[in-house]
Amino acid sequence: MELNGYRLLLPEGTLDYFDLVDVKESLNEVVIYLEEKNQTPEKYAGQETEGKVFYEPVIVQDFPLRGKKVFLNLLRRRWILKSSNEYISRNWRMVAQGTRLTYDFASFLKELY
Repeated sequence: MELNGYRLLLPEGTLDYFDLVDVKESLNEVVIYLEEKNQTPEKYAGQETEGKVFYEPVIVQDFPLRGKKVFLNLLRRRWILKSSNEYISRNWRMVAQGTRLTYDFASFLKELY
C-alpha cells in the first residue's frame, strides 16, 4: 500500500519524530500507524542510550476524512540511559490534555462550541 499520500493528513511536525509504518482503512475509519524514530531526545545527546523498549500504543482521534473517523495509533519509544539504567522518553505534546484528540482537532472543536 502506498503510504505517501497519508503523510498529508498528519499534524504538522509529526514526521519529525515518527515514521509512518502502516494504514488500515475500513468503511467507517482510517487508522494511521506511527512509530517513534529511534533518535535520543536532544536533552540526552552525547549520553549512551539504548532504545529497544516501547510504551503501549496511544490511539488519538484526529479530523474526520470524507465521513470516516481518523485515528493515529502512536507507538512511543523509551530509552535506557546506560550510565544509570534510568528510562527516558521525549516530552511530547501531540495530544490535547485531558482528551484523546490531537491538539489541532481539539482546538477546532473548541471553536465550534
